[in-house]
Amino acid sequence: MLLNTELLEIIDFTKGDGLITAIAQDAQSNEVLMVAYMNQDSLAKTLEIGEAVYWSRSRKRLWHKGEESGNIQKIKAIYLDCDGDALLLKVEQIGGAACHTGRQSCFFRRIDTSTVQDVGVQIFDPKEVYK
Repeated sequence: MLLNTELLEIIDFTKGDGLITAIAQDAQSNEVLMVAYMNQDSLAKTLEIGEAVYWSRSRKRLWHKGEESGNIQKIKAIYLDCDGDALLLKVEQIGGAACHTGRQSCFFRRIDTSTVQDVGVQIFDPKEVYK
């Protein structure tokens, strides 16, 4: 599926070597779950199937969130920022864990003046999920 001309005119894939920032936020709680990247193909696939598909910079391929863990993200709404180079995806996080560490959110480390504290909710053991 190709993005329509109107979307391509307002989304700026040129600033980040063809990638834009995509922030996943829980549609119910508004908790920020994770940050990833999308290219034109991953956004088109996301719009087509209604689930988050990102561009994995480490794998160098499309990455359907939850393809291994089963913790998919169902798209509820997508918002584009004012510069046209970042997306906010409001999602229903299936399985409760957005992070590959097995935590609810990738933002589980709180930094105080002198410490870093793990405040995350552990949903699954990644050693058991990712073989």
